[in-house]
Amino acid sequence: MAKIGRFKNDAAREEYLRTYRELEKQWPVSSEMLDIPTSFGMTKVRKSGAGQGIPFVLMHSLGGNSLMWRHVIEDFARDHVVYAPEMIGAPGLSVQTAPIDETKFGAWLGEVLDGLGVERVHLVGYSQGAWQAMAVATTQQARLASLSVVEPSGTLTKIKWSLLWTMLRVGARPTDKNLRAMNARLNPGVTLTDAEFAGVKAALGYAPTIGYPKMFTDERLATITTPTLLLLGSESLVVDPQLAEQRVRDNLPTCEVEIFPGVGHGLFYQISRQVTARILDFARRYEHIDARHAEQLTYPD
Repeated sequence: MAKIGRFKNDAAREEYLRTYRELEKQWPVSSEMLDIPTSFGMTKVRKSGAGQGIPFVLMHSLGGNSLMWRHVIEDFARDHVVYAPEMIGAPGLSVQTAPIDETKFGAWLGEVLDGLGVERVHLVGYSQGAWQAMAVATTQQARLASLSVVEPSGTLTKIKWSLLWTMLRVGARPTDKNLRAMNARLNPGVTLTDAEFAGVKAALGYAPTIGYPKMFTDERLATITTPTLLLLGSESLVVDPQLAEQRVRDNLPTCEVEIFPGVGHGLFYQISRQVTARILDFARRYEHIDARHAEQLTYPD
């Protein structure tokens, strides 16, 4: 049987939709949900904001969906159209109909952009979404004006075995206590609301099929010619900040790196304003530049 992600049963789907609707009430700006057909299935895309510049596409983290951006969407959507797709083969409202893996993420997003009628975008990914965004950037260079990746899990450096073991143990016994302890270790300083925690639990009712991040070789990293911004937390358990910085500087022709002191993997929540401001500033500098040839040009500060 083809590997198609799906909810484990009707009850799991209904519980997920219930928690989704509760979190959706907290979306702070006007938005519309778009249905974009692709060869991998119907993709749901949340559209917010307005503006004449190059739109943003936001790729959500593991177990998340478009609603994970509600705490930063006001900043991103202030002067731009923002598209937040729900990943095929992962928990969310999208419906997978054909197998997909990291070799096909670029084809999937390319079809999504075609369906939206969008030629080029600023692509942003967080955690597992950063892995997916980096995979997209290896094949869709012409469609990307800039690439911003925040705490890319498992792509630039290996995740610590102690953390992987904890994740496996919690996955085998996902009690409320274990899930909260896992979040506290992975994202110190980030406390989930009751609605957010309910969403995390409900996402466990979905059987994903997209796999998990794999380390990029130096050769694969070198295929990312899009101007890239890498943002990391100095205390991250998911990424080795210094090694990750060295790898992108050694292999990407145009890149910037910032390591924020005193924060971990959850920096998009702990210091969200700083992170979004850094991304917006970076994207602004590549708004009117052919990013495929960025390494050949000189840019003003």
